[in-house]
Amino acid sequence: MQHQQWESVVFKSATGRAPVTTSPILMPRNQMPAGPGPTATKSGLSAAALENDSETLKHQTVSTELKKAIMQARAAKQMTQKALAMLLNTDAKTVQAYEAGTAIPNNALIAKMERALGAKLPRAPKR
Repeated sequence: MQHQQWESVVFKSATGRAPVTTSPILMPRNQMPAGPGPTATKSGLSAAALENDSETLKHQTVSTELKKAIMQARAAKQMTQKALAMLLNTDAKTVQAYEAGTAIPNNALIAKMERALGAKLPRAPKR
């Protein structure tokens, strides 16, 4: 039966003395050495700045006009969200998200909704 070796491997320097090291695995988090600093992402911001930024990174949501148009067209056809979702080959949560205004608009799905509901719906602006 083999066992894992937990001791730190230390290479001796040219002077013959081994440098004093402690394994970062066995150190408490508050005593771990600091790294080279925050790493920048593709946008030029650090990961922490991206996490805290709430204005510039908001995704596009369904417009008020679109959600109202979907609800009115669906009600005119006397359909439930589930029935519309079945016609669109998607789940009811997607239709619910569009009507709540929380979905990320997809013009292909909006076109499918237009055909299923028989009504002209406002499209999402292209980015």
